[in-house]
Amino acid sequence: MRTTRLMQPMLAVLAGAVLLCGAARAQDTPTGQDVVRRAIHVCASCHGEGGRSTTPSIPSLAGQMPAYTIAQLKDFRSQTRTEAGTRAYMWGVSALLDDATIQGLADYYGEQSPAAGRSGTPSLIAAGRKIYAEGIPARGVLACASCHGTGAEGAAGFPRLAGQHATYLHAQLKLFGTRLRPHGVIMQVETSFIKPSEMRAVAEYLQSQ
Repeated sequence: MRTTRLMQPMLAVLAGAVLLCGAARAQDTPTGQDVVRRAIHVCASCHGEGGRSTTPSIPSLAGQMPAYTIAQLKDFRSQTRTEAGTRAYMWGVSALLDDATIQGLADYYGEQSPAAGRSGTPSLIAAGRKIYAEGIPARGVLACASCHGTGAEGAAGFPRLAGQHATYLHAQLKLFGTRLRPHGVIMQVETSFIKPSEMRAVAEYLQSQ
C-alpha cells in the first residue's frame, strides 16, 4: 500500500511528461501557448492549482519572481540543482522544457495570487522576524530583508519567501551549506553562520507572512 502511494506522484509526472512531449510535437501550436498550458497542468500535480502547494515539502510557486523561477528551472534542466527528492521529478520534467516554455511558466506563476500566510509557534515567529529584519550582526549575518524585501516579497533574482512552507524553507537553508545548490553563492555564505534552530525560526516566520 505504501509503495502504491509513493508511486502516484511519479505516475502523475510521467503522464504529464507524455502530454508535454505531444504538445511539443504538435503542428497546430505555433505560439507555444498549448505547450505552456500543458506544462502548467504537469506542475499542478505537485505544486498545486495556481502554484499554491498544499504539501509542506513542495514549494508554492504562486507570486514567485519570474527571474528566480527561470533560473531554478534552468538549473534543474542542466542538472546542476541536485538535492535528493526533487531530481527524480524535476530533472525529467525540466528536460522537456525549452526556454520559451520556461518563460511562459515563470510569467504565469508570477501573476498568480500567493496563498495567505499560516500561523505557527509564536516564539519561533518572533525570533525569526528579528533575524529576518536585522540579521545577526555579531556573526556578520545580513538581514534577509536586504535582498528579499521588507515583506519577503522578493526582488529581481531574489525569490519571494512570504507564505512559503516552513518545512521546505528549512530544508533549503540547510542545503545551501552543501554542494547540492551550487548557484546559491550568497546563501552559502550567509547560512554558514546561522544555527539550525535559527534557520527554523526564520522559516517559521516566513511561513506566517
